[in-house]
Amino acid sequence: MNEKVLVRVRDVMKTRFDMVDGMDTVADALDTMEHVDTKSLIVDKRHEDDEYGMVLVADIARQVLAVDRPPDRVNIYEIMSKPVVHVHPDMDIRYCARLFARFHFSRAPVVEHGKVIGIVSYTDMVVKGLRRR
Repeated sequence: MNEKVLVRVRDVMKTRFDMVDGMDTVADALDTMEHVDTKSLIVDKRHEDDEYGMVLVADIARQVLAVDRPPDRVNIYEIMSKPVVHVHPDMDIRYCARLFARFHFSRAPVVEHGKVIGIVSYTDMVVKGLRRR
């Protein structure tokens, strides 16, 4: 009998991501981006009881570029989503894909012990995950 291999989020997530401060301007955040392949920025917590946020490149396109706002005058906190739903690294990618489908997500931070350790997207789950099964 052919047993399916369990593929976890940690097996397919991107571990390289960019973390920005909510007070950064969009221009500053774009200047400091090192991993443009992630298509998103994680917004760091301001304090221990705060939550993480996220800004997608699509958010910047819709809320800054399309409406002709100057990126050096728009702060990240103005366009970010917060709080952001995150996933656990040991979650089965099948459940992660179901979560994404149910709530119309395309990507989410992966959080372990209260710290972001990666980002997972549909692309990661399909391209990397299905090959392992």
